[in-house]
Amino acid sequence: MFWAIESLVEGQENVFALPDPGPDKPAPPVKPAPPPGKPVNPKKVRCRSPMFPTCYNQWHFCPAECAKNCFVDCVSCKPVCSCNFPGAVCQDPRFVGGDGVTFYFHGRKDQDFCLLTDPNLHINGHFIGKRNPKLTRDFTWVQSIGILFDNHKLLVGAKKTSTWDDKQDHIYISFDNTPITLDGNYQNSSLLITRTRQTNGIAIEVQNSFRITATVVPIGEHESRIHGYDITNDDCFAHLELGFKFYKLSDEVDGVLGQTYRRNYVSKIKMSSNMPVMGDIPKYSSSGIFAIDCVVSKFGHLGETSVTGEVF
Repeated sequence: MFWAIESLVEGQENVFALPDPGPDKPAPPVKPAPPPGKPVNPKKVRCRSPMFPTCYNQWHFCPAECAKNCFVDCVSCKPVCSCNFPGAVCQDPRFVGGDGVTFYFHGRKDQDFCLLTDPNLHINGHFIGKRNPKLTRDFTWVQSIGILFDNHKLLVGAKKTSTWDDKQDHIYISFDNTPITLDGNYQNSSLLITRTRQTNGIAIEVQNSFRITATVVPIGEHESRIHGYDITNDDCFAHLELGFKFYKLSDEVDGVLGQTYRRNYVSKIKMSSNMPVMGDIPKYSSSGIFAIDCVVSKFGHLGETSVTGEVF
């Protein structure tokens, strides 16, 4: 089975055909709907791929648990939460691995961690967050990602903002240290960046290597109250919700997310826990958003690479 993807502007849809996980792969879990509160009008989405005639152009409403963030799986012809498919990284970082297993990796606020490392691709994430005195860990979210490929570096991040306005663009992009203003599509050699909505959503693709969707979202008042984040008016903790699709990874691949794509990977996470958490924080820690000095780093093993950079 293959993927069919179409990225459109806000008010339309993203369309995916998800691969069949097979009998030995666990299905991505569906989070329960949030407690009753202010009603949210669900987004309407449809399958826009004529390769699936029995589902083509049929409208669906997003499920209650992801009323504004879903797409239609053209194979099953059902709406699917964007954060519930393999390669998704959302919320207080909640990962869905390449093996379909869902887990959390909290890291530490104001630090960088290796999400994926391979000889030809390296992705770090910069975490922001708050300390909850009732817990022994930080509440954290992925604020930006630094991507190294070939001899290039790409930075995508959420700008800090106190008051959220979805009509304003809160996304930041730079390529090889040059900021990019995305009025339309941006293309440079094998790199293509397109908007998936009018503001705060993009898709990044490098031919024959990877495709990443990134959406900037805030922590809303309702979400803060339910989870005890205690978000104040000076910072809504804008962060990224991410979706990764990789086309060419080696069996050396490692990193918080990357290791789950190895053919021989066996998860050591305690799945019986209410919140399955991946540990070994020091093993994935990096000294910067473009650093390749994490313990599990594999980048550049097939060639010379020297890139540095700082978080914006």
